[in-house]
Amino acid sequence: MAEVHTVFGAGQIGMQLARLLAEQGHHVRLVRRSAAGELIPGVEWRSGDVNDRAFVDAACEGAKVVYNCTNPPDYHRWEGVLESMVRAVWQAAGRAGARLVQLDNLYMYGKPETSPFDERTPNRPCSRKGALRQAVAEEMLEAHARGEVEVAIGRASDFFGPGTVNGAVFRPDVYERIEKGSTVYVFGNPDMPHSYSFTPDVARGLMELGRHDEAFGRVWHLPVAAQVTTRELVETLAASVGKTVKVRQVPGWAIRAVGLVWPLMAAVAEMTYQWDIPYLVDDGDFQRTFGVEPTPLDEAIARTLGSVRAAKAA
Repeated sequence: MAEVHTVFGAGQIGMQLARLLAEQGHHVRLVRRSAAGELIPGVEWRSGDVNDRAFVDAACEGAKVVYNCTNPPDYHRWEGVLESMVRAVWQAAGRAGARLVQLDNLYMYGKPETSPFDERTPNRPCSRKGALRQAVAEEMLEAHARGEVEVAIGRASDFFGPGTVNGAVFRPDVYERIEKGSTVYVFGNPDMPHSYSFTPDVARGLMELGRHDEAFGRVWHLPVAAQVTTRELVETLAASVGKTVKVRQVPGWAIRAVGLVWPLMAAVAEMTYQWDIPYLVDDGDFQRTFGVEPTPLDEAIARTLGSVRAAKAA
């Protein structure tokens, strides 16, 4: 009988993770708030609210591993939402006797004093979102220490990749400008070194964590595909399609001004510090422990742009 694996969140990572797990022969329950999506062999859709205990318990029942890839629907409204979503999933996984693999980001580190920074870097959040991420991660690891649920946390940097349209930098408008060879506008300093995660690597990394006993009880930095400046990555993407582009920074004052009337931009302004300092992730622990390296950058770029073009042609 196929193992049952439950994936909460059918977004940029959850969908790719569900496909990978199904390709390994597992029976996958893919859970999201809205209606079921496309038919995927080996994947069973479940639609409902993770804060509904009966629903989330049914989604976790009999699962060997539960993966939480959920995120609050509104980037500017996390307080009181993120905590309840994460707590509902880890508690349901614990009641079901399943292991939990949690997708996380890097906000809790704040402004690391060294770069690259690894999993032992002190948590010093400098934003409300970072403080929330720190709190929920600590809660899960404390639950692990009490024996309530086995937890592994996989952290990724900013996304790019196929089927990935909500990246902080690599948004639909950016890909359109790359294809046209026009000016690309980015938030934060484009000339600071920065880590970028290729979404198929993130999905594969979460799957690997679910496979290994030694993954549980700690935080891991998932494989990082690009350790370059934002300008270099944008220009490399453009060069791969025979284009040249200019990269311009949106002034911080402009983001803050728009944020006065648009809460989403106020939330973005709070996080642009990540591009104002060298922000490089050390993923060595993961690579040494599990023998999994990131996708070569040229391949990652080709797959990303191929997906963008396929989506436009559809």
